[in-house]
Amino acid sequence: MSPKQQRGAQTAERLLDAALQVYAESGEQGVTVSALTKASGVSLGSLYHHFGSVDGLMRALLLRWLGRLLGELAGGVERSRTAKGAVRTLVRAYLTFIQEHPDASRLLHSSYADRVGMAQAAQLRDAQEARLSPLTAWVRRHTESGEIAPLAAPMVEALVMGPIVATARRWLSGIDDADLDQAAHVLPERIWRSISP
Repeated sequence: MSPKQQRGAQTAERLLDAALQVYAESGEQGVTVSALTKASGVSLGSLYHHFGSVDGLMRALLLRWLGRLLGELAGGVERSRTAKGAVRTLVRAYLTFIQEHPDASRLLHSSYADRVGMAQAAQLRDAQEARLSPLTAWVRRHTESGEIAPLAAPMVEALVMGPIVATARRWLSGIDDADLDQAAHVLPERIWRSISP
């Protein structure tokens, strides 16, 4: 990578870091060109050069953190020897991720992320294909072996991820009754019952 490319990559990283900081402090409405350039120390021209728009920057930020979350989940699944063990690992990895990265997790579970996800589902899936492949392969492998009930992959995804995401959203919203330790203990067995044959 040339020095110019390195500087460009560093500028893009500063903008992404600043975008998360501004989002965490001010919410979606606070993510403005002025706030981003002030927080990052990067010029308006650089923002547009690297991301095309504030929305382009926010989509890139969303993809960055979605990729990190999916990477954690896929890594856990790949290390698990059984389907039941993988469910336990998924629950713990997801809940640990939101505890360690609450600002990014609030973005990932935000109405903004939901809107982008609904409008650009195919593009997001394509952009994260490398990280989704191990999860898809896990479902297929354990369904074919009979360890998971013969359900369509989207149904398995809903049954596994639905309770985890709902718990994460409650915790991230600050609802007092969202106990992640209890969820990490209870959810794996309950989820396993929903997908076991």
